[in-house]
Amino acid sequence: MGMFERFLSVWVGLAIILGILAGSIAPDAFAVIARIEYAHVNIVIAVLIWLMIYPMMVQIDFSSLKDVGKKPKGLALTLVVNWLIKPFTMAFLGWLFFKGLFADWVDPQTATEYIAGMILLGVAPCTAMVFVWSQLVKGDANYTLVQVSINDIIMIFAFAPIAGLLLGVTDITVPWDTLFLSVVLYVLIPLVAGAITRKKLEQNEQSTQIDRFLGTMKPWSIIGLLATVVLLFGFQSETILAKPEAILLIAIPLLIQTYGIFAIAYFIAKKMKLTHKVAAPACMIGTSNFFELAVAVAISLFGLHSGAALATVVGVLVEVPVMLSLVWFANRTRHWFDEA
Repeated sequence: MGMFERFLSVWVGLAIILGILAGSIAPDAFAVIARIEYAHVNIVIAVLIWLMIYPMMVQIDFSSLKDVGKKPKGLALTLVVNWLIKPFTMAFLGWLFFKGLFADWVDPQTATEYIAGMILLGVAPCTAMVFVWSQLVKGDANYTLVQVSINDIIMIFAFAPIAGLLLGVTDITVPWDTLFLSVVLYVLIPLVAGAITRKKLEQNEQSTQIDRFLGTMKPWSIIGLLATVVLLFGFQSETILAKPEAILLIAIPLLIQTYGIFAIAYFIAKKMKLTHKVAAPACMIGTSNFFELAVAVAISLFGLHSGAALATVVGVLVEVPVMLSLVWFANRTRHWFDEA
């Protein structure tokens, strides 16, 4: 795990501070950037998101799909958690806290947008960081590839319908054209581009080509992530400075969701008698989020200044330290599982 990944929460925290300061000092500059959009998609943010997503997609090896039937129980666990449990528990927690417990502290419109951001996080299973989590828990690397590959394919078809269903259930008007456009722009096209790039690199018959390419792209991915955070918090600096408690209010249900989903998945994995090298990464991919996609879709659907966009970025801040604590727990409880 590199220095950037290990201290991701620190870098994101610094980017948040920089964004808030810059937004309060130069609001006109952020207003100009906010107006650079086409079909409800901000062009600047879209480019930055692509810088993050594209290298992640290059890591995915679809040839690993031939091994999909070798360990079906672990894959079944991941799919059930990702698509049948996690989105719905996230929607429920959003509704419980922002329409119930926190209703007196957040106005109805903002509460609805926070719920929307949480839903978008819940419907986007992790793609790239799960490789890091899998490595830290000594997971089966090839099996992790299978899990990620299958989830990305499912995401193309399931993300928009499930997100639309849950957004509709929580009384949010769903602009379906924008939602489908976001899936094509931020999932389908990067996935195809990543697959084509990987195939061309593999044709060179040098195993180091892909690693070298990813090493070259990594600084750009980091720039994309941190610049996106700076812009998002710059756009919302006025709201955040007026209501700093918003960050804490959003973080509470996200923390409960993350620890709760891991507990459910880990319990089921133990009951299914999975080996630890399959169970641990399966639970990690079911727990963490594809926050880059969630951020991009939140901006497209609700705007740069929306509570939905803020909620997805708070997800970045919360996820890394929480996932590192779960890695520690998984490693300490390795003896709970068979190692066959």
